[in-house]
Amino acid sequence: MFDKRLVKNFDFFLLLVVLLLVAIGIFGIGAAKRLPTEGGSSIADVIKSFNLRHVKLQLMWLLSGLVLLAIVISIDYHTIGDYSTLFYWIVVILLIVVEIAGAARGQAQRWIAIGPFTLQPPEFAKLAAIVIGAKILSKNETEEKSFKDFLPVIARFALLVLFIIRNDLGTSMVLIVILAGMLFVMGMSYKLIFGFLGLAAIATPIMWLNFLTPEQQTRIMVFLNPGLDPVGDGYNVIQSIMAIGSGRINGKSLLAGNTLSQLNYLPEPHTDFIYSVIVEALGFLGGITIIILYAILVIRSIGIARKAKDTFGQLIVIAVVCMQMAHIFENIGMTMGIMPVTGIPLPFLSYGGSFMWTNMIALGLVLNVGMRRQKIKF
Repeated sequence: MFDKRLVKNFDFFLLLVVLLLVAIGIFGIGAAKRLPTEGGSSIADVIKSFNLRHVKLQLMWLLSGLVLLAIVISIDYHTIGDYSTLFYWIVVILLIVVEIAGAARGQAQRWIAIGPFTLQPPEFAKLAAIVIGAKILSKNETEEKSFKDFLPVIARFALLVLFIIRNDLGTSMVLIVILAGMLFVMGMSYKLIFGFLGLAAIATPIMWLNFLTPEQQTRIMVFLNPGLDPVGDGYNVIQSIMAIGSGRINGKSLLAGNTLSQLNYLPEPHTDFIYSVIVEALGFLGGITIIILYAILVIRSIGIARKAKDTFGQLIVIAVVCMQMAHIFENIGMTMGIMPVTGIPLPFLSYGGSFMWTNMIALGLVLNVGMRRQKIKF
């Protein structure tokens, strides 16, 4: 039962930061979906160039995401943890359905078609991994931990990665970052950490030859040298860098003519390369504002983790922070050519229903832990 006295612990400022990010994202989606203008660049031409279909859909995902957030914060996170195993196996079943009969876009098969809409189970795999990982690890708080203590969590993450990696290398990387963050917080010894790094180095050639698709291999090679295929796989990165650079300090005026995103030079401008679109439109000032808002989001969340009343809550928040940081660094990095292109969207900015729901539920978990950081006294 939700206690109204928990409202005093609700972090309204954190929610405001997220809503500002969503607002900037909606502006970016509108800019990304503008049609090229012909002839003059009058105000009337600018208005006619906007295609607001995706903006309206994103607003719908936002409102439904806020409903999910409200549901999550109304339930004690310990109760949510009690159902973590059930949620985990439901996600595994959905991933199996994706493998067998999933809808494909381009080279990736990540979606389940539901009428005119699609559901992306790999997104929810991150939430399942966070909750079940935190639940298992919080049961073992002994000072000395062996590899055997971490094995149950590693095995559950490994199963998710196994189902996801061939069609979604980016989400697999995010899961690994989440796992590493949780294990670090739980005090995994440096000996074990370096042992895992050694195993990863040994496994890299095996993963490269047997699990990564030719397209994924090419993306990594192009990351190392974008000029390797400037009109093919390197084209995306080069155009993204040009769009960011063309924004300069203040960005391009809406009346200044067609942007690179309008002329379809940027691939997936409303999802993967939303940051490039926004910086082209708002310039360096817009780009640095986004980074500052993300910094506030991360620092504020870490503060909630430090005040959590138990290890379970602390692990949930740290895992969510690791997930957000993995997306932020990878997405912004790939738009600048300093990270490989993996198709990872930008939290609260990129278009997508499953992605918005995942981030709103994750935010709900963080706020949930913060609201219940102390026992309510009657």
